[in-house]
Amino acid sequence: MPSIITTKRYEKSLVRFKKLHPEMRDKYVKTLRMLEKNPHHPSLRRHKLNGKLDDYYSVSLNMKYRILLDFIIRNDQVILIDIAGHELYG
Repeated sequence: MPSIITTKRYEKSLVRFKKLHPEMRDKYVKTLRMLEKNPHHPSLRRHKLNGKLDDYYSVSLNMKYRILLDFIIRNDQVILIDIAGHELYG
């Protein structure tokens, strides 16, 4: 099971996200549990990003919000970088 690691950027974004979207709390917790248990699970809709973010992946909380992450399988780590709406990372 991979370990979840957060960055300072992610922690700041998460505080803001929780204040703006308290209704997403349960979905957020469920998504993180699934990511930790099985980062390849289809319900996460994990996909590689393009352009300037092509080193990163994204998982969806729902059709509007997603978590940007650096997914390092070889080290058995998932590094959370940001949480934002889809429009932010186009």
